[in-house]
Amino acid sequence: MRALYVNNIDNDSNANGNNNLNNNARFLRITQAQSPNTMYAKLTTYENIFLAYTNARKHKTLKPYVIEFEKDLELNLLALQLELQLKSYYPRPLETFIIRDPKTRKISKSHFRDRIIHHALCNIIEPIFDKTFIYDSYANRRGKGTLNAIKRYEYFKRKISKNYKRRIYVFKADIKQYFETVNHKILLNIIRKRIRDKNVLWLINLILENHKTETRNKGMPLGNLTSQFFANVYLNELDHYVKETLQVKYYIRYVDDFVILSGSQKQLRCYREKINIFLKESLDVELHPEKTKIIQMHRGVGFLGLRIFNHHRLLKKSNIRKFKNKLSNLCKQYDRKEIDYDEIYDAIEGWVAYSKTANCNNLRDTILKPIESKFGGEISTKEYNRWLKEEKKRQYYQRTKQRK
Repeated sequence: MRALYVNNIDNDSNANGNNNLNNNARFLRITQAQSPNTMYAKLTTYENIFLAYTNARKHKTLKPYVIEFEKDLELNLLALQLELQLKSYYPRPLETFIIRDPKTRKISKSHFRDRIIHHALCNIIEPIFDKTFIYDSYANRRGKGTLNAIKRYEYFKRKISKNYKRRIYVFKADIKQYFETVNHKILLNIIRKRIRDKNVLWLINLILENHKTETRNKGMPLGNLTSQFFANVYLNELDHYVKETLQVKYYIRYVDDFVILSGSQKQLRCYREKINIFLKESLDVELHPEKTKIIQMHRGVGFLGLRIFNHHRLLKKSNIRKFKNKLSNLCKQYDRKEIDYDEIYDAIEGWVAYSKTANCNNLRDTILKPIESKFGGEISTKEYNRWLKEEKKRQYYQRTKQRK
């Protein structure tokens, strides 16, 4: 069956789209009646697809493709729902481009309608897998993130070194070309342990196969929500091997970067050998030979954009350069009216919170001073909501005081 989509088509085609929706309504009702309580039925509810749309459009409300999609919002969402119900959905080809920040990376971007499907899928399956993730897996998870990973690292560092009285070592590891080498067959086998619904597995396989690579059935596109989620699912196998088989206490993972802290260099060498064997034999990936090292803590360990020493932390130069470039690009987009101030504020707020984990007050002030001058008259939705909350609280206390 032909996939339904109403944007960028003429009136006759639009009428045909409406007819198709009406003609297929009977089949949709039959499908829902046959399996109302399945995981796939929950995935394809209008409520879930609408929630997925609201998540996919965050910080992108001024993007032309979002504006275009919203011209016939309800019909477009109903079309997506129908395509999923009838299994006529097929993702559009990925838009691929190269970025240098400074490392050269190939980013593959999905069409907006496909990103809605990615969110709809993750809304349903993410809670199932998140329960299986270890505590010290920090990427792309609620309540985790970079800042909490750094705090955990600092806690481990102090604990092992007995407040810096003992020498400690860090096994700093990185997986070679991780996103390009994820094996689809292995990933699907891991997913099948938790997901039995054949229709959900069909959709997952469809998303994976949409990324074309030189090696068949390998790789995931950088930039997709599903890729970030599946990256955690895939390396969750490593997490449990490290924690349960090797019984490592001081282990932190953020996507494909992970560290193990120990007072014994010999022990870390043993871990490195066993982990590399596990990765090759069980997950068909391997440690990066150049980026995987065992380092004395006092020499500084690069982790999550910081260079961490015993008593201080510095931002890596590449991280500073990356943020400056991002801020410059955001300002240009703002001037062209492609984004609103909310997006700039979110980027600045996130970086400021992150940069406060390092010793760089003067650097931070230098970078942000021109921004404060440029956007001095702007207020973000977050700032307004905070002010409104505080104002309501102030008025409440004032009324309470008057009553007394």
